[in-house]
Amino acid sequence: MSVGIRPLGNRVLIKKIEVEETTDAGFILTNANKKAPQKAEIVAVGNGTKDEPMELKAGETVIFSQFGGTDIEVEGETYTLMNQSDILAVIE
Repeated sequence: MSVGIRPLGNRVLIKKIEVEETTDAGFILTNANKKAPQKAEIVAVGNGTKDEPMELKAGETVIFSQFGGTDIEVEGETYTLMNQSDILAVIE
C-alpha cells in the first residue's frame, strides 16, 4: 500500500490498528476511557542508517511505544511516522 510517503533513515510509517469500542461485557467506552492503540501495521520503512540498519519491513504488525511518533494525515487517513527504536516488538 503506497501512500506517497517514503520514510528516511531509520524511520517507519505505521497505520494504527484501532481498539474495540466496547468491552467484553458489552460496555461502550467513551473517548476518555479508551486505551490508546499500541498495535499497528507497518506501511513503509526507510533504508536504515550505517549505525542502525533497518530490521522491519512493510506489512508487519508491530507493538509500538505509546507516546512515540508524529501523526500525519494523508487523503483523510491518519498515519504515524516514528523511529525504528520506538517499535517494541513484531507480532508473529
